[in-house]
Amino acid sequence: MSREELMVALEERIQNCQKCPLGRLRTNAVPGAGSYTAKIMFVGEAPGYWEDQKGLPFVGRAGRLLDELLKEIGLERRDVYITNIVKCRPPNNRDPTDDEIKACAPYLDRQIDIIRPRVIVPLGRHSMAYILRKFGFEPAPISKIHGKTLEARTLFGKFVIMPSYHPAAALYKPPLREELRKDFQKLKALLE
Repeated sequence: MSREELMVALEERIQNCQKCPLGRLRTNAVPGAGSYTAKIMFVGEAPGYWEDQKGLPFVGRAGRLLDELLKEIGLERRDVYITNIVKCRPPNNRDPTDDEIKACAPYLDRQIDIIRPRVIVPLGRHSMAYILRKFGFEPAPISKIHGKTLEARTLFGKFVIMPSYHPAAALYKPPLREELRKDFQKLKALLE
């Protein structure tokens, strides 16, 4: 099967998933969106209200900031792949639970295996903790590790993990917006 066929089949499984209670509460599952051959994969935490309504990741205010940051480094959504660790919206936009992450993580693992990005950018502490542990690193506070690069190895080769703040955090704490911009400039340099 081609990469596209594998991703479409996986997205269909995610759309029909009922492995945790979130599957019964959602309007739409949010598998992810973007290029199946992306060099960069962004991994957020969980869909919010608008993502749940539209079935697409990062379509609210945080998504507009993400689009702006991508544009500043010469990229668009179609150039990257954007997903979340949890594919359905937790009630009231609460943080995903460990059980929800455990139920959903195999989907993210498979997305990584299929896309084989050169860089994974976990956005926020939950996705950062999961990605770092998965590839043998010890998580640290996001304020200490954002913008740093870690080299990971998989069966398909090496890639870089570069944690960053979640764009939503910069909406609530405007000084973080400049930190995000700096992280995205580092991301641009990784691709050159």
